[in-house]
Amino acid sequence: MGVAIRTAGESDRELVVRLLDEAFQDDPVSGWVFPGDEYRRTTHHRLMAAFTEIVLAEGRIDVTEDGTACALWLPVPAEEHEPEDDGPAQLRAAVDPENERVELIGRLTAGIHPVGRAHEYLWMIAVTPDRQGEGLGTALVQHVLDRCDRENVSTYLEASNARSRALYERLGFELTGTPLDLPDGPRIWPMWREPRTH
Repeated sequence: MGVAIRTAGESDRELVVRLLDEAFQDDPVSGWVFPGDEYRRTTHHRLMAAFTEIVLAEGRIDVTEDGTACALWLPVPAEEHEPEDDGPAQLRAAVDPENERVELIGRLTAGIHPVGRAHEYLWMIAVTPDRQGEGLGTALVQHVLDRCDRENVSTYLEASNARSRALYERLGFELTGTPLDLPDGPRIWPMWREPRTH
């Protein structure tokens, strides 16, 4: 069964934010950044909206034609400059100024991100909860991996839970560097995939 995929535009902003918010409500990392169900339910969407803004401006968002899943990708050039020191702080100020973890997650993940090699960065992928397990996420990722293989481009991501890590391993990603253990929180696995030549 083929999954119809298209590139999201400005008119898809609310759809993408809703998908990300719903899909990551129970994610261990989202639970660490926004502890407490009520707090997460009322605040988490603001971080997802900020991520959507960044990727709409600088990267690419793919969505399934039926609007049930999306993937956020950013191209990272080989000569990537040092991460902006004030980026995570600006994000915190815009999203949830009292929550230092919004800033900390940005700084910590930037610290494990590979530098010096061009790659596509899978920032986030989301499938609406009632459609998870149907292969939509795999189809979205494979859609970009096929292009990266043709163009000889590597890919990188951070897996935020064991289930997603297993999916990414099936797609050819391997652990790179050292897993990141969030302070008093869950583990994040940095994963890299070399392009496959056919």
